Amino acid sequence: MGMGVDIRNQMAKRAALEIKSGMIVNLGIGIPSLVANHVSEEIDVLFHAENGVLGMGPSPGKGAEDATLCNAAGYPVTTVRGASYFDSAIAFGMIRSGYLDMTFLGGLEVSAKGDLANWIVPGKRVPGIGGAMELAQKAKKVVVLMNHTSKDGQPKIVQECTFPLTAKQCVSLIITDMAVIEVTDDGLLLKEVISPHTIQDVLDATGVELLVGETIKTIET
Repeated sequence: MGMGVDIRNQMAKRAALEIKSGMIVNLGIGIPSLVANHVSEEIDVLFHAENGVLGMGPSPGKGAEDATLCNAAGYPVTTVRGASYFDSAIAFGMIRSGYLDMTFLGGLEVSAKGDLANWIVPGKRVPGIGGAMELAQKAKKVVVLMNHTSKDGQPKIVQECTFPLTAKQCVSLIITDMAVIEVTDDGLLLKEVISPHTIQDVLDATGVELLVGETIKTIET
């Protein structure tokens, strides 16, 4: 069973709460690209895309798309006041220079230490590692948005990644369709559970032992 649009937006909405005013934030392909639609109007943020935009706004309404304005995945976007355009070399210069406060990335696996594998399932053809390698290493905070389990029900949060790594020990926070988990020096800390799931559901669906926070917040869907 695939994820419904609503749970994807629920995850993007929760992710948007991590953004503070004044940040420069990169949005990856997939669920992360939805985050721009859920940021509170009080938050002053500039969204960055590797294809050369700083200052992306929410998705345009139907019929209002601009064919020359898209995000890294090629989907139409809008811009906010103060937006700027540049080539990919400058876009990556910003990433590599450490100017990004946060990036939201998709994930295939995250390990107990916060290693990220998000670019290839061995044996399947893929376009390549893309900008994830630089983003995962150079953004000040890396938040991963992904399903808690794979299509066949296997945990995607594991003791050690089995897929080729994108970057080591780079993930700060994992937001899934079941939970919000923080990567700490002591291990993975369960902080929030997304209803209708229970703490036990989350523990059962995770391939590594989780530390359970003293107060677990439940996110109503």
